[in-house]
Amino acid sequence: MHLHPLRRSLAAIFCLSPLSVFSQAGVPELDTVVVTASRAPQALGDAMGDITVVGREELQRAGNDSVVDILARQPGVQITDTGGRQTPTGVMLRGANPNHTLVLIDGMRINGSIQGGVNWGAIDPALIERIEILRGAASSLYGSDAIGGVINIITRKGETDRPLSGWADIGIGSYETFKAATGFSGASNGWDYSLSASMAESGGYSTTTPEAAFGNHHPDDDGYSQHTLAGSLGYRWAPGHHLGASFYNSYINGDYDSGQWSHPAYALTRQQAYTVTSTNDITANWQSVLRFGLSKESYDDRAWGTTFSSLQRSYSWQNNVRLSDDHKVSAYVERLEERPVHSAGMDVTRRNTNAVGAIYNGRFGRHSLQASLRNDNISGYGNEFTGGLGYDLALNDAWTVGVAGNTGFHAPTFSDLYYPGSENPDLNPEKSRNVEAHVRYDRDGLRFGATVYQNKIRDLLTWDNATFRMENVDRATIRGATLTAEYEWDDTTLRASADFMRPRDDNTGERLLRRARQQYMLAAEHRLDALRLGAEYRYTGKREDTAVDAVTFASYRTTLAGYSLVNLTAAYDFSPNASIQLRWNNVFDKDYANAYGYQTSGSNFFLNLSLRM
Repeated sequence: MHLHPLRRSLAAIFCLSPLSVFSQAGVPELDTVVVTASRAPQALGDAMGDITVVGREELQRAGNDSVVDILARQPGVQITDTGGRQTPTGVMLRGANPNHTLVLIDGMRINGSIQGGVNWGAIDPALIERIEILRGAASSLYGSDAIGGVINIITRKGETDRPLSGWADIGIGSYETFKAATGFSGASNGWDYSLSASMAESGGYSTTTPEAAFGNHHPDDDGYSQHTLAGSLGYRWAPGHHLGASFYNSYINGDYDSGQWSHPAYALTRQQAYTVTSTNDITANWQSVLRFGLSKESYDDRAWGTTFSSLQRSYSWQNNVRLSDDHKVSAYVERLEERPVHSAGMDVTRRNTNAVGAIYNGRFGRHSLQASLRNDNISGYGNEFTGGLGYDLALNDAWTVGVAGNTGFHAPTFSDLYYPGSENPDLNPEKSRNVEAHVRYDRDGLRFGATVYQNKIRDLLTWDNATFRMENVDRATIRGATLTAEYEWDDTTLRASADFMRPRDDNTGERLLRRARQQYMLAAEHRLDALRLGAEYRYTGKREDTAVDAVTFASYRTTLAGYSLVNLTAAYDFSPNASIQLRWNNVFDKDYANAYGYQTSGSNFFLNLSLRM
């Protein structure tokens, strides 16, 4: 893929042009607020469950890393990578399958109806305000797909009573990579607004190794180009009454390897999400939230002529009632309409889900309780009932212990059910039961957490070579523990985490594919006046995967070696409005793989100039 110097010049002008009209605006730092843990805004310290927030500052330090790269550095997260951000990628929470992770953009689900996965490459971190990660089964909050957990991506928006402000980033890096992004936001006289855009191009590297199955390796560089546009507009027409709309639209044109006979191979992937929300305080203690959402993902493979898309429309009405300062109840009704299209043709191309649910949050002195119930009525399946119950006890001002239990399910995709030649409309949803216990400490800059969990999944969907279709034949038990620690003193911050996991197929006794039993992370950052220096270390243990014999085409198990990565970061603030950041990944140029036969990036850097007004 050839890069275009003219685009670079235009992008630079685009980034710099708005800065002259923006005035500097100081914004006070606010407490972290999350919405994923209970479907309603609450302080992170009050949220129950194993939840992590990746904030704007951490996203800024990521340079040109993809969303998946950023998630891979979080506790309890492992990934599959088939050759870079422009190729199919999966995110596994606590060892569950990639399609057991429900992904939202501003609360709108984006998991595809055809394959069940997410177009991660079409999501640009530059336009994200924060990412909320909720680990553990959460179908009692969100319905299908949330067996391993939920990832909610919150885009950058305007804020209440904030003058017009702008930002711009422009950077270059390894593999002939260039990226530019810009945006503005503000709020006044009841209106709030934001608009952001980004573009990126990279020459890339070969997505496969010579061991790739079916002779798919081709020794060329596989690059990509990406464009993203996002924005929001809202109006507070009376105190406690707000009407808002947001949109996210991104696509990536990416090369991949498909052997010498289909070269060049490339595909266009698009991800869109649109929401309209009306939030109204009916009384001082009753808030009504009406929402309409639409998401669409599409894939167009120009080498093989395969195209598919998933259109999803979501309607919800949620009522949040405050019974007292310590007791809150939320009740909601929801409808999801799925309308997939595939170039291969499918007999069934529509599915509707009607859901009703309720959530209770209560505090009794040092005791906290959250309970959730939900029923999903899925056309063709009937009812799926899920529930969750969590309890926390604050032993004192620093120590908290708790336990939780949740159930989850994953409805089969349209490809599982109706793909021509391998149809099986009798498939059952996959179901899970998750239990966990945790202990947390937070005092004087020191934070520590330990969580142990067990997730038992039944009716797992597996390809059956005898029937040439998907079957509900497997059961799995995933047991694990996650340890986290963070310490801040003066101008230094240390973070560490360790994951231990036993992901087991109950039928065969074998380890689930592409899961490491151990993963360790350590990060340090130190500030010297205007200079910030950071270092990261990540170790992932060996994993098992499948390979294909080049002669017989029979599949067999193989082992992916464990690996360790060292990354370095540096940033310098020229002024409150201008800074430069450098990120150097894989400093020692380790050769490793997250899927057999596929390549990962070698040692690479990205230098970024940031302007804020």
